[in-house]
Amino acid sequence: MYSTDNRIVITLDAGGTNFVFGAIQANEFIIAPITLPSLADNLETCLNNLEKGFHMVIERLPERPVAISFAFPGPADYPQGIIGGELPNFPSFREGVALGAFLEEKFHLPVFINNDGDLYAYGEAIAGMLPEVNERLAKAGSSKRYKNLVGYTMGTGFGCGIALGGRLHLGDNSCGAETWCMRNYLMPECIVEEGVSIRAVKRIYGELTSNPDHGLEPKDICAIAAGETPGDQHAAIRTFEMLGQVAGDAMANAVTLVDGLIAIGGGLTGAAQYFLPALLRQMNGTIKGTNGQVFNRTPLKVYNLDDEAQFAEFARGKAKEIVVPGTLRTVTFDPERRIGIAISKLGASRAISLGAYAFALSKIDAQ
Repeated sequence: MYSTDNRIVITLDAGGTNFVFGAIQANEFIIAPITLPSLADNLETCLNNLEKGFHMVIERLPERPVAISFAFPGPADYPQGIIGGELPNFPSFREGVALGAFLEEKFHLPVFINNDGDLYAYGEAIAGMLPEVNERLAKAGSSKRYKNLVGYTMGTGFGCGIALGGRLHLGDNSCGAETWCMRNYLMPECIVEEGVSIRAVKRIYGELTSNPDHGLEPKDICAIAAGETPGDQHAAIRTFEMLGQVAGDAMANAVTLVDGLIAIGGGLTGAAQYFLPALLRQMNGTIKGTNGQVFNRTPLKVYNLDDEAQFAEFARGKAKEIVVPGTLRTVTFDPERRIGIAISKLGASRAISLGAYAFALSKIDAQ
């Protein structure tokens, strides 16, 4: 979708330290990124740099863009483009800033602002994992096709978004897919993000090694798990296994409601080989009733689509021919309800940008 669309949309990667501006046409960036400091502790200077960056992009474009579309940290009233609340990286926005209206006044263009988790999921649904999996299924001779996707980002936090039937699910209060505040499987009194984030990896490794001041980043702990650098290898591997348990439990809750593919992106995916087995075990595990009866954790079997053997089984399914009662006619029945999970091939940043691009064009086309 939109891969042959010649309309141009300006995008922004909004971080607490830097703003990175860009422009997309036909699902491709068409100018080199422009980076300016965000200066987020002062509203006037922050807005000035936003305005300056967008002007710099427009000056480099071959034609006028049709929209500005980007992700911005919340809390926010995204449909109205109002950012406000407790934003650690943007303290000057806490009282509420009508950012969308401000930019519309300055540039006379429609402005669309969303959560990064939402745009990540939409990017994977439009131009990433969802079409890729359906294409692989077609090549494998399977008639199975998927329409829904849950996208997760694992990094500073545990972001999530949901795309249903080619449309982004936002919810009535811009709070669709805010799964970061689900219960933590290993620490039920805490939010799930305390088990699935950069800070969680650092904390867990510190607890397992009795060295909370270790000063290591997740990539360092991953290198220890791989035996590439000195450290407690068992504790490093266990750290990521615990992350997988917590993430898998949260994902099981989500897909029970959504019934769609799962795409995972973000910086922590570099340790996927250590957390993904535990995550899948959790999702494909069991749960009990009060009478001791055992049930599957979800009604869906979850496959690792990055594993060729598992993908082949996923594509094949359990299809069989059954006879229509009272006739000689047969129909195909596949009793296995299944979904798949995979690490993003686009990368979180690109998926978010493509999601922003597609979201803007879909809104313009709907008018």
